[in-house]
Amino acid sequence: MAIMGADDIDAAVELTAASLRAVTDRDWSVHASGLEWSCYDTAVHIGSDFTAYAGQLTGRATDAYVPFEIAADPGTTPEGLVRIIEATGGLLSAVVRTSPAELKAWHPFGSAGGDGFAAMGVLEVLLHTYDMLGALDVPGWQGPAPLCAKILDRLFPHTPRSDDPWQDLLWATGRAERPGLPRLAAWRWYADPLRGERLVLCEVSPRVADDLHAGGTGGFAWADTGPGEGIRSAAGRVVKARDEGRFRPGWGTYAIVRADDGLAVGGIGFHADPDGDGTAEIGYDVVESARGRGYATEAVQVLADWAFRQPGVVALRARADEDNDASRRVLARAGFAETGTVCYELRRPAVA
Repeated sequence: MAIMGADDIDAAVELTAASLRAVTDRDWSVHASGLEWSCYDTAVHIGSDFTAYAGQLTGRATDAYVPFEIAADPGTTPEGLVRIIEATGGLLSAVVRTSPAELKAWHPFGSAGGDGFAAMGVLEVLLHTYDMLGALDVPGWQGPAPLCAKILDRLFPHTPRSDDPWQDLLWATGRAERPGLPRLAAWRWYADPLRGERLVLCEVSPRVADDLHAGGTGGFAWADTGPGEGIRSAAGRVVKARDEGRFRPGWGTYAIVRADDGLAVGGIGFHADPDGDGTAEIGYDVVESARGRGYATEAVQVLADWAFRQPGVVALRARADEDNDASRRVLARAGFAETGTVCYELRRPAVA
């Protein structure tokens, strides 16, 4: 069931237009709060996002952004910029309203249908209105709680929730801290995470991996004392693959996030791309307080299901030391067969 739609875009654009129109007499050449762009450029960016998202859906894009961009005419006034936001927001709304439910299009943070691009559009316009108004002497502006809650539900399954969805959204996007949760140095949303019964697997992109490998949180709220050395090391492999030009989305590292509270409880992922025989090796680790609850088994099953839906993948391998009874039980429960003293393998299920 779709979480967000055209009506949400319309509501966000109407609120933004009214809020920004009240300050069109001010200097929009100043930097928006926390951004490298001016308020003028930020307004154009909102319009560009709306148009790009609409284009992804109408263009049925599968592997990249449709190659076009928009720009404001020279001399466009702040009032004109508000009109651009209204016009392009209306364009995205119309496209979302008429897109087939089964349609999905590419985005670097995960492919999505109309509901996903609606959530992205509403997120962009609310956050950047906040950024702009903060620089234009209108402090404390807030996005509507119902819209913020929907955005969190659709794009931020890894974010712990409080009774203030707007503050949760500001924290999730690196704009504020929360009690017990420091401000994030790196963040992203997840339009198409891998979902299990109790868990969500969120892929660690290269930018997130940079932060994790350097000792940061990667944009997650972690159970216990934070990410273990296993996922930090795996993040380092993602960084290295990126730097060497061989990073392939999907075939890296994922954070294991508990769906009921948004806390990251471990990591799982592939050591490398599948080899020439269609086999890939996986590894995993769960923080101490979350062990013994079946999370590792579920995460392995979710990742294996994704892997076997990819072309050419015929088997997964894993290793578990002889004295690591817990890991050996995880692999056995996930359907892996022992092929050596410390080696296990899971073959692609036969098609009935």
